[in-house]
Parts: sequence; C-alpha cells; structure tokens
Amino acid sequence: MSRRAIMVVGAGCLLLLLSFGIRSSFGLFQQPLVAAQGWGREVFALAIALQNLLWGATQPFAGALCDRYGGRLVAFGGAILYILGCWLMAVTSDPLLFSFGSGLLIGAGMSGVGFAVVLAEIGRVVPPERRGMALGFGTAAGSFGQFAVVPLGQAMLVSLGWSGALIALTFVALLLIPLAFCLSGSGTRHDGPAQSLGEAVREAAAHRGYWLLTIGYFVCGFHVAFIGTHLPAYLVDNGIEARWGAWALSMVGLFNILGSFVFGVLGDRRRKKYLLAGIYLSRSAVLLLFLVMPLSPLSVMLFASAMGVLWLSTVPLTTGLVGQIFGVRYLAMLGGVVFFSHQIGSFVGVYAGGKLFDLTGSYDAIWWASVALGLLAALLHWPIDDRSVVRAPAATPA
Repeated sequence: MSRRAIMVVGAGCLLLLLSFGIRSSFGLFQQPLVAAQGWGREVFALAIALQNLLWGATQPFAGALCDRYGGRLVAFGGAILYILGCWLMAVTSDPLLFSFGSGLLIGAGMSGVGFAVVLAEIGRVVPPERRGMALGFGTAAGSFGQFAVVPLGQAMLVSLGWSGALIALTFVALLLIPLAFCLSGSGTRHDGPAQSLGEAVREAAAHRGYWLLTIGYFVCGFHVAFIGTHLPAYLVDNGIEARWGAWALSMVGLFNILGSFVFGVLGDRRRKKYLLAGIYLSRSAVLLLFLVMPLSPLSVMLFASAMGVLWLSTVPLTTGLVGQIFGVRYLAMLGGVVFFSHQIGSFVGVYAGGKLFDLTGSYDAIWWASVALGLLAALLHWPIDDRSVVRAPAATPA
C-alpha cells in the first residue's frame, strides 16, 4: 500500500478505537448514574437508545457528504459533537439535557467518526484484493478500543465517581480532532460508468439483496446494543459483582479483535453472505447456552468471549458486501443506509430492555427475543444475490 493509504488506515483505526471504546463504556455508568440522579432505568435506556437511533438516522447524510467531499471535515464535525455530548452527560442533572447530550450530540457525532465513514475511507484507498483485510483491521481497532477503554472507564468510575469519569473521558475524546485531519480532504473519483447519487439510491432500492442485508443488520444492532448496555446491570441483579460486568464487556472487545480480523480476511476468500448467516446462527446458539447454563463469573466470561468473536465480525462483511455489489463510489452513503437499520435495532434493543425491566423486573423476554432474531437473520442472508451490479456504459456524444 502507498504511504497515503497507510496513513488513512492508521488514522481510521485510531478514530474507531477511541470513538467506539469511549461509547462502549457508557453501560458501566447506568447504575451509579441512575442512583445518583434518582431516575428510573428507562431514562438512561432511552438516552442511549436515542443515541443509537440518531447515529443511524444521520449516517446516510454523513456518508453522502463523505462520498462528495471526503472524510476529513465530516470526521472533524463528528468529533466536535461527540466531545460536547460527553461533557454534557457529565455535568447535567436534567433528563432532557442528558438525552440531548448522550442521545443527539453523541449519536450525530458517531456518524462522522464511526464505522460507515471511516471504513468507506479505508475501503477506497486499498486495492480490492486487500479490502476485506483492511476493513477487518478497522473493525478490530474499534474492538480493541472496547477492550482497552472499558476497564479504563471502570477504574475512573471507582476513583473519580461517575461525573468525574465522564469528564476524564471527554478529555480523551479530544484526540479525535487531530486524527480526523488525517483522512481524505476531497471527494474520490472512480473509473467506470458515471453514476449520480440518485441513480445509486434507485439502483440499491431495486436490489432485493440490499433489502435483505439491511433487514438482517437490524438484528446485529439489537444484539450488541442490548448486551452492551444492559449486561452489567443484569449481572448485578443476579448477584454477580459489578467488576465482572466491566470485564465481560472488555472480553467482548478483546475477542472481537480476533473475530473482526479473521472474518475480514475470510471475506476476501469466501462468500460473505454465507459467513454472515453463520455468524447470526452462532450468536443464537451462544445466547441459548448462556440462558440455560447456571450464571457464574466463569459462564459470563465464556459467554463474553464467544460473543466477542461474533460481535462486530458482521461489520467488515456487511460493508464489504455493499462495496462488492455496488462498488465503492457511494459506499459511505449506501453503507450508511444499511447501518441505519442496524441502529434502529439498537434503539429497540436498548429501550425495550429498560422498559420491560421497569415493567416486569426481568430481562428474560429480551434475551429470548435475541435468540429468535439471530435465527431470522441467518435465514435472511442466505438468499442474497451477491454478484456485482453490471451497469451500461454512459453514451458517448456524437
């Protein structure tokens, strides 16, 4: 790869490490923050659910801007919103302002410094035969952020309290700004038949496989958001010490490094749709075993390790499949639309978990729904037509 490509890949990996790592630690703050503020869990769950939803809703627009102007300014704007949101989470005691900071600001900010924009930037600067591996590296970097930052967040929580810990994480997030300027500062041009943004949208909308991929990604969001937000509280509710919740999320991040990279490499060698179907089927099996096994620190670590391998391994495969079918010219925007479905699933998983717990005192219904949804996603990915779209060349004027 060229020096420019290496710089973009390196900066993109660090962007994902920090943005995803800090965000992954928010689940640790649920119990102490809710107790200190006198809120119900639904308030915290709604704020994080809105974050997921706003992230998804703004992602296609951030992706379109990235496709047109490059990722530099998009990532810079996302970093500013992300930092402001972290600060507001730390200093406000009003539920509406808390939801504005953690929901709107961080959600919109993540669309600029999250997977869709950063992976599209990476995907454009590496050759197709190495694209899956490079996307796997980027996804693995986000996973390493979860592994590294979640224990850091727990240590800050113990020593500084929830507000001090969030302020400290805000200062860590300042590093996103210089990294954003290492991405491309201009739109990328591509060989092949010319295509407008509207034509790209209509082409994808008419492709049955694109819809199946989009619907299936809903399930991924449901799984990871529910588990990432509610697993620490679920463990404490069942008599497991709080530190095991932090270690569980950290182990998810550690093993996700392996899963993201391995499945990224496999995506260059095997059909991505079958790998995705296998991942969702395996998730259902792991969830089922976790529910029927006696709950203990050992079972929690085994669950976190197995789920970690399957956690974000869907990301390089899904992004790669969009690029494989439609090309990379509008990869950020088309990938952003698919990702919106992921974030709708995240909203449902997080909010339904908190709402049903407040109503029933249990997470059981959401756990079993997660098993069923994994089976559904496996079935949806199997029939996807993964052949590259063939476009007629533009007519040459006489």
